[in-house]
Amino acid sequence: MTLLAHQTDVRFPSVTAEGIRVVRAPVVRATAESLAGFGEIVTDFATVTTHITPWPLSGWRKLSPGTGVEGGTTEGVFSVWREGSLLFGRNDAVGRQYILGWYGDPAASGRDLEPPATNRLLTHEANYHPDGGQIFFARNREAYVVLLAQPGDDVRPEDFVAFYVDGSVGVQLLPGVWHHPPAPLGDRADIDDRQGKVHACVDVDVLTEFGCYIEIPLEVPAD
Repeated sequence: MTLLAHQTDVRFPSVTAEGIRVVRAPVVRATAESLAGFGEIVTDFATVTTHITPWPLSGWRKLSPGTGVEGGTTEGVFSVWREGSLLFGRNDAVGRQYILGWYGDPAASGRDLEPPATNRLLTHEANYHPDGGQIFFARNREAYVVLLAQPGDDVRPEDFVAFYVDGSVGVQLLPGVWHHPPAPLGDRADIDDRQGKVHACVDVDVLTEFGCYIEIPLEVPAD
C-alpha cells in the first residue's frame, strides 16, 4: 500500500500532547435513539438512499423542481488502518488519503513506534459536508467508533460524542453533522462509504481554535 496512489492530507501538529488539554468524548452505543440529530442506523448498504442537500440559494426565488441535487453520490471503500502509533485512512470514493490520529503523543509517534496502548485515539480535526449525508458500513463487520457532533459552526470540543458501531449495522450521518472518519477497534477496517459527489468540506481544528485534542475512546460502552 502506497501513499502516492492518492492525494494525501498530512498535517502533524506542531506541539506535543504533553501539557495540552485533552477532551475525552463520551462513548455510547450507536442506536436509532442515541443517533437522533446525528444520523440513522443502516441495515442494508446496497439499498439505503443517501441524503442529498439541494444547492443553496442566494435569493428569494425557489429552485426548479428536481434541480440542485443532480451532483448525485459517489462511493468506494474507506480503509482505515494502524501503522505503529498512527492511524491512516484512505477514501477511494473521493481519492484522498489522510493521517487520522495518534494512539499516543503526536510528537513521539511514528509508523515504526508502537504506542503504549491502542484503546484511545487523539485527533484535532473534524469536518462536515453541507451537500449531503455520508454512509459508513463495515464490509467485514469490523467494529469501529465514529466521532460526531451536531450541526452548527460554533461547535466546541465538548460537543463531540463517540458512537460505537459493532459492525452488524452501519450508520448514515445527516448533512451538516460534524464527524471524524471511523476508527477501528482492531488494527484495520474496510468500510463501504457512500456520500455526496460534490464533497464539500467545512473543517474545525480544535488544537488551533481551543488549544486541545479530542480523545476518541476505542472501546465497547459499559452499557
